[in-house]
Amino acid sequence: MKSSKLSQYYELTKPKVVLLIVFTALVGMLLSVDNGIPPIMTMVYGLIGIGFAASSAAAINHWADQKIDAIMLRTQHRPLPKGDLTSANVIIFALILCIISMAVLIIKINLLTAVLTFLSLIGYAFIYTFYLKRVTPQNIVIGGAAGAAPPVLGWTAVTGNLTGDALLLFGIIYLWTPPHFWALAIHRVDDYAKAKIPMLPVTHGVKHTLLHMIFYTILLFLLSLFPYLVGMSGWVYLIGAVILNARFLQLVLQMRTSTDPMLPWKVFKFSIWYLMILFAILLIDHYL
Repeated sequence: MKSSKLSQYYELTKPKVVLLIVFTALVGMLLSVDNGIPPIMTMVYGLIGIGFAASSAAAINHWADQKIDAIMLRTQHRPLPKGDLTSANVIIFALILCIISMAVLIIKINLLTAVLTFLSLIGYAFIYTFYLKRVTPQNIVIGGAAGAAPPVLGWTAVTGNLTGDALLLFGIIYLWTPPHFWALAIHRVDDYAKAKIPMLPVTHGVKHTLLHMIFYTILLFLLSLFPYLVGMSGWVYLIGAVILNARFLQLVLQMRTSTDPMLPWKVFKFSIWYLMILFAILLIDHYL
C-alpha cells in the first residue's frame, strides 16, 4: 500500500536537514541577546519563515535532481523517482512554502532577514543544485555558504542587524560543511560516479579528498575556538569544543589508514551530532 500523499510531501522537505537548520537558527536567536530570551512570537515567526524557506529549497532540490535520484541507490526511494508525485506537484508545493516564508518574514520579522533567507534559498536550490553540483568538484565548498546561513538568519530575525558574532557562527558551519559532505561522498562514491556528479572523490580520488577533509577539519577546529577567544562564550564551551573537534579530527585522520568500508558513513553521522552538540554547548554556556 502506498504511503499517503501527506507523508510524501513531508519527505520532500528533508525534515532531518530542516530540523538541524531550524535548531541552528534558534541558537542564533538566543545568542543574539545578552540576557533572557527574545520575544517568543519573534522566535516563532522567525523559525516558521526560516523553516518554510529551507523546506521550499529542499523540495526544489528534489525536483531538480529527480533524474539523478533515480540513478543513485541512496535516493531511489524519493517521491519523484518512485512516481508518487509529479513535477508539477513539487513545484507548486515549493512555491507555496516560499510565499508563506517570505510573507511571514517580511510582515512579522524584518526585511533584512527576508532578503538573506531568500538569497540562501536561491543559493542552495538554484546556484548549487542546478549549476555548481554539476560542474565543479568544489561544489560543496562554494555552495556551502547557503547552508551556513541559518544562525545568521536567526540572529538578524531578533536584532535586525548583522554582526561579527553572527558571522562567526556562519563560518563554523561553512567550514564544517565540506568534511561533513565529503564523508558521505566517499561512502557513496560509486553512486555519484554512476550519476556523473563531479564530487571530489569521483574526480580526484579518495586520497586527495581526505587531504581536503583534514585541511577543512583543522580550520574548523581553529575557528570553533574563536567564540571563546573573542569573549562570546566561556570555559564550558571551550572544553566541549576541544573535545568535539579532537574527536572529529581523529575520525577524519583514521579514514586515511582504516580498511573499514563503513567508516566514512560513521564520520558523516558523527559530523551531524558534532554540529548539534557544538551549538547546544554554545547555548548552555551562554545561559550559564
